[in-house]
Amino acid sequence: MHLSEYAEQDATGLSQLIEAGHVSADEVRTAALRAIEVLNPQINAVIETWDDERSPQTGAFNGVPVLIKDVGITAKGRRNELGSRLALGCTAGSDTQLMTRLRLAGLLPLGRTTTPEFAASTTTESRLHGATRNPWDLQRSAGGSSGGSGAAVAAGMVPIAHATDGGGSIRVPASMCGLFGLKPSRGRVPVGPDIDEVWSGLAVHGLLTRSVRDSAALLDAVHGSAAGDPFRIPAPAESFLAQSRRTPDSLRIGVQTLPLNGHALHPSVGRALEQAARQLEALGHRVEEIEPDIGMSWAAFVELNGRFWSSNTAAWVDTIAAATGRSIDASHLEPATLALYQYGKGLNATELLGALFERNTVARKLGGFFETYDLLLSPTLPSLAPMIGHYNAAQEQLDGRGWMNHVFDQSPFTALANVIGAPAMSVPLSHDPETGLPIGMQFMAGFGEEGMLLGLAGQLEREMAWATHRPRLWAGNY
Repeated sequence: MHLSEYAEQDATGLSQLIEAGHVSADEVRTAALRAIEVLNPQINAVIETWDDERSPQTGAFNGVPVLIKDVGITAKGRRNELGSRLALGCTAGSDTQLMTRLRLAGLLPLGRTTTPEFAASTTTESRLHGATRNPWDLQRSAGGSSGGSGAAVAAGMVPIAHATDGGGSIRVPASMCGLFGLKPSRGRVPVGPDIDEVWSGLAVHGLLTRSVRDSAALLDAVHGSAAGDPFRIPAPAESFLAQSRRTPDSLRIGVQTLPLNGHALHPSVGRALEQAARQLEALGHRVEEIEPDIGMSWAAFVELNGRFWSSNTAAWVDTIAAATGRSIDASHLEPATLALYQYGKGLNATELLGALFERNTVARKLGGFFETYDLLLSPTLPSLAPMIGHYNAAQEQLDGRGWMNHVFDQSPFTALANVIGAPAMSVPLSHDPETGLPIGMQFMAGFGEEGMLLGLAGQLEREMAWATHRPRLWAGNY
């Protein structure tokens, strides 16, 4: 199978070719490994490949290759190092529940993708593995914390890759790399068995894809609670794939034109938002500009997130240090991670309970919003993908709260969905005319409304045909 043939297909297309006997699962696997071999030296998205994995050829995806982010999910006997020197060499004793479901869906795991240390950033430039580069412009970030997954899918190494999202980590790389990225509702996809809520409920699992149908079909394959989960969301009346194919009724969409921190948008992002609003109106949706009320100041919102991020990071670091016998210092952790660790260790129990109380305040306010509006539209990011090195330049001068302010200023729209547990998606609706870089638009829905998002995404994909845009570095060119 030539790389041009392989890269042209999404996961659904590859599975159909395998099912029809036009190509074997082994040929697809070989093409994927070849694409990684050719492209990864330039992008640095894949830490290692697993040459001994073989296709299960069961389930909906018949041996389609997938890459696994190096955090939040584990495969038995495989390293799980969290982008950190502290966890170097750590190996998983079992598959997590999502890993099991990916295998049952017929997906073939081929290796691990890069992530920033402990996933505590929206760029992927760890000191352990180096910078992951954007296939659209190798001098720019691929985003984070699922940046390796985003870069690999965007470049055509694999059609899908695992991702996590605790503050935007599915949607940020989706926006920077020109992909479709759906963050599910809290509890829609299992995160166990060793933990019930990641980052105190902020973080969820998902996948990065190049097509809406892949995201919908994959969600059909992996959704649903597992034994012992604290949430049980009812399954949809019809499949997510079916909902993605059905043109939605007229939706009432509120448009947020400025981030809650009050900073200005990059001009191209502002124009892309205006174009998206006009396109939605042309499709029959009702669009109006709004300013969401979250019940607190921006500073208070960042602080509540900071308490969750830092306390969970501190507990994580302590656990790994105890297991490895390594010291918690600059020899094993990056400055930003150490700063978050110290922030978290300085919190008391009542401060963490206060963050839980404030999380409820935001959720109730936005719950009221979604009784009036079907969706909230904003840019996914306020600006274009930053140059490599720019994002992390000041981390040695920042304490934990300073790092949180920095991270949230880079991505001020995305964390709202994590705090309230709602689904949200980044849709690649535009490009910057000067650089050609992708610009994603974020749509957020009420809790459990992934079907509504997928229906609109399918409609926009049919109208705007974003899959025809390719990055400069693309497997199909080899």
